[in-house]
Amino acid sequence: MENAAINETTVVDPNSTVGGGVEDVYGEDRATEDQLVTPWTVSVASGYTLLRDPHHNKGLAFTERERDAHYLRGLLPPCISNQELQEKKLMQNIRSYDVPLHKYVAMMELEERNERLFYKLLIDNVEELLPIVYTPTVGEACQKYGSIFKRPQGLYISLKEKGKVLEVLKNWPERSIQVIVVTDGERILGLGDLGCQGMGIPVGKLALYTALGGVRPSACLPITIDVGTNNQKLLDDEFYIGLKQKRATGKEYYELLEEFMSAVKQNYGEKVLVQFEDFANHNAFELLSKYRTSHLVFNDDIQGTASVVLAGLVASLKLLGGSLADHTFMFLGAGEAGTGIAELIALEISTKTNIPIEETRKKIYLVDSKGLIVSSRKESLQHFKKPWAHECEPHSTLLDAVKAIKPTVLIGTSGVGQTFTKEVVEAMAAFNERPLIMALSNPTSQAECTAEQAYTWTEGRVIFSSGSPFDPYEYNGKLHIPGQANNAYIFPGLGFGLVISGAIRVHDEMLLAASEALANQVTQEHFDKGMIYPPLTNIRKISANIAAHVAAKAYDLGLATRLPRPTDLVKYAESCMYTPNYRSYR
Repeated sequence: MENAAINETTVVDPNSTVGGGVEDVYGEDRATEDQLVTPWTVSVASGYTLLRDPHHNKGLAFTERERDAHYLRGLLPPCISNQELQEKKLMQNIRSYDVPLHKYVAMMELEERNERLFYKLLIDNVEELLPIVYTPTVGEACQKYGSIFKRPQGLYISLKEKGKVLEVLKNWPERSIQVIVVTDGERILGLGDLGCQGMGIPVGKLALYTALGGVRPSACLPITIDVGTNNQKLLDDEFYIGLKQKRATGKEYYELLEEFMSAVKQNYGEKVLVQFEDFANHNAFELLSKYRTSHLVFNDDIQGTASVVLAGLVASLKLLGGSLADHTFMFLGAGEAGTGIAELIALEISTKTNIPIEETRKKIYLVDSKGLIVSSRKESLQHFKKPWAHECEPHSTLLDAVKAIKPTVLIGTSGVGQTFTKEVVEAMAAFNERPLIMALSNPTSQAECTAEQAYTWTEGRVIFSSGSPFDPYEYNGKLHIPGQANNAYIFPGLGFGLVISGAIRVHDEMLLAASEALANQVTQEHFDKGMIYPPLTNIRKISANIAAHVAAKAYDLGLATRLPRPTDLVKYAESCMYTPNYRSYR
């Protein structure tokens, strides 16, 4: 009898809830794909309302029986289509636009009209559409958000709502939220303070949580916290959609954030993941260290970037040989991304070698706007830069620092374009047979150097990756495929792993597990082309794998609440993934 009970609990019941208690109301998981679902809104949606409800609308794909049962006769043309045909037609329409921003608008309009078809397009054409719904096009969309704004997406919490944040959260129609992505718009990509118009980022990120990670759309909530903007151009713009005031700082700012974090926990419980996105450096570090011990929080700019870069470095060892401990790293940029990546590299080396992290940090050098970070500058440094102030000669330029330190790996997180000059890249190539260069700043215009420059200046010897996509480049008859150290490889799988295990905290060991899981997805065939990241076409499989490794780590650390632990976590992750195929209605 005991064995029977054990077997019964480890088999996943398709009707069971995911991540400890969030019910699959709309039948969105793979496990419920073949079941009939009822198109509930507040009542059963039918007729005109059903066609206006993006959760349930199928357009011309409603069958004869469904048209009769749901009072759709005459509201649709007589033709009956299917999802594949609709996808083909829409992809043709999207490809007919020359301007990426027009493609972005078309995709967002589709999401508001027919949610499943939007995700079907995104999942089936991920390499083509990812640069549209995410970087680099999403950056332009944020800059012009006021003029392309039609229907509000997500929740806007401004200083006007201070004292009423919990009420605002209750205004959101979905009760069962698993993932929140929140920004205050102060540092959008490399574009600076875009205030309330930063909403494009949480919306885009959550579209990827669903398409790439398999989190249900109904369980995702994008939020923008509007405390004003210091961008004078926006303050003077009559079409600006946010608060027209300078940014609140200090006590007023942190009180609003404290109220927000408490309200989230009160309304959605312990296991809702809050991802901080595009906060300015000073606030990002402060918020992460303040809430990581009491909430399930994650900062994509500090931790997500670090995890994806570490995965690329671990994978590149197959091309470079040796271990991470054998390499010397130099960063241009010592903000959230730079220090976050540096810390995770130091942690990984320390974990593998048992050398204290204080020692492993000494192989990592950071250069900021004032030059190499050294101990003689310690007094004037911000707290997050201090661990990287080493005992060495000061150098005021990147070129001098590269020549003096002779790093094997050069990583750019400066947010400033064209800072890896010909001289810098040639210096890297002079003392490394195969230099590893990562130009990570987004969007493409802010990249420290282009793929073409890196391959040309190193005579094709470089292992190169960037933050935004670059096209393959042919040098001396060999086609080089630049890697994209895209956070989209990590955060959807990481978040999904936290959700399916019902984790209550994010631990650094989970980030290391995610990095190693991603690095292990790179095959010999990819290495032969100089790739250090797998192609995005397999992203759902990669995300399921990362989710399983992150969930396993959550169970090992005693942070998971979804018990008992499923026997096969990869299989379990796949069964919980949202699938966008149309459901049949009663």
